[in-house]
Amino acid sequence: MSVATALGFDVGARRIGVAVGNGFTGTARDLAVVDMRDEVADWAAIDRLIREWRPQALVIGDPRSLGDDGRRADFSQPSRQRAQRFAREALRRYALDVWMVDERMSSLDAAARFAQGRAAGARRRGEAKKLDALAAAIILERWLAAPADADRVMADSPSLPVDATGCAASPSQPSTSEPPTSESSNRENAS
Repeated sequence: MSVATALGFDVGARRIGVAVGNGFTGTARDLAVVDMRDEVADWAAIDRLIREWRPQALVIGDPRSLGDDGRRADFSQPSRQRAQRFAREALRRYALDVWMVDERMSSLDAAARFAQGRAAGARRRGEAKKLDALAAAIILERWLAAPADADRVMADSPSLPVDATGCAASPSQPSTSEPPTSESSNRENAS
């Protein structure tokens, strides 16, 4: 998959970190932090970022538990439900490809990068609120490096992500890496 520009999101209870990435170089950088109020994103701020950057894809961090493989997972975690709601709403609003990427350890990676930047004099203590955006950059870099490991969000499957092959992931059955058969494709086209 080749995209020129993608936006990445680290969805939290109070803030959403946003990053921009380049599909040709495989790099991403922190961009902004957007407020969350009462489980609702500041969609006007996100609209502005979408208009400014014109991404071809949106990548949202999937806050999985350390022990799950992402597909045999507990989807009842509040943080996971929040990220999935955000992903479905982004798909509805922008009609772009929306992907969910395992975000485990991204906050720790972001804190380490921030500390390295402070030690090198590139970041200041007051910029710590940008950690969420730095975590979004890490999430986006993971997707740029391994897009096949992501789950595609589909409009007709609101509670479950779809893996890179287009197969719906199920909490009781792992998705396969085989593409859907023509029979299953015909069922999808009929609905």
